Amino acid sequence: MKLIAVDLDGTTLNSRKEISEENIRVIKKAQQQGHIVMALSGRSAISVHAELAKYGLDCPVGGNNGSELYADGKLIEIISLTLSQSQRIVLELEKESMPYKIGTAKSTYAHKDWMERFEYVLSSGRVPNEYYTHKDYEMYTTAPHVYGQPIFNQLEEIINEESAVQKFLILGLDPEQKQRLHTILESIEETFVTSSSPFNLEITHINGNKGNGLKTMARHFQIPLENTVAIGDEKNDIPMFKAAGLSIAMGNAEDEVKKHSDFVTLTNDEHGVAYAIDKYILKD
Repeated sequence: MKLIAVDLDGTTLNSRKEISEENIRVIKKAQQQGHIVMALSGRSAISVHAELAKYGLDCPVGGNNGSELYADGKLIEIISLTLSQSQRIVLELEKESMPYKIGTAKSTYAHKDWMERFEYVLSSGRVPNEYYTHKDYEMYTTAPHVYGQPIFNQLEEIINEESAVQKFLILGLDPEQKQRLHTILESIEETFVTSSSPFNLEITHINGNKGNGLKTMARHFQIPLENTVAIGDEKNDIPMFKAAGLSIAMGNAEDEVKKHSDFVTLTNDEHGVAYAIDKYILKD
């Protein structure tokens, strides 16, 4: 038995944001052979569950980069930023006036000035032209209300006894500003800063990453780490590549991500997940 952790966007989902019939077939075949296939994504667990349900897929889920883990319909682990960490992150984001969202186990919330800040950076002339044609540009720049994401004014509206922050999702379309903020955020103790596109930043607790998510799920199912597989395409997948017994980068992954993998499969538009599972895991 193996634990196979697959990323969603850019990996299991093709460029049309769909899971192909071939990927569905092979994932179900792997499950029928006794393997555990988990979806391990930067999306919230709620969003991941909803996406899988569209295709009749029933899998364990790791949301917000592995900060929230679900198996058999039950929460098995949730890792949150401390109140102090969240407050310091917000302070730096407000200094930079950057558009950002906050991910919790309940929902993903957008800052009240998200659209205003987004439109300002667009008008600044500091956004590289290649960003506009990037495969993920539309996904990260779509207005929050289109996704049904609630708006918040103050951090205290979100954090309470029943809710804590798992992830900050920051839109950094100005490369210099993004790099400046990245350096500052990395200096906050016990945080983990990564990205899933050239123009975003994701910040979680130091233990809230896909590597830890893979390890925790492996322990839950009593699967040795050498029997785990990770398939992904972006920098936020590198921690699970480092943790897994076998790491497979998508053909459409960045070169830096490929350097951390054992093998490279086909692209997400060529059913690369199905190809990888068929070639490296399944029995004939």
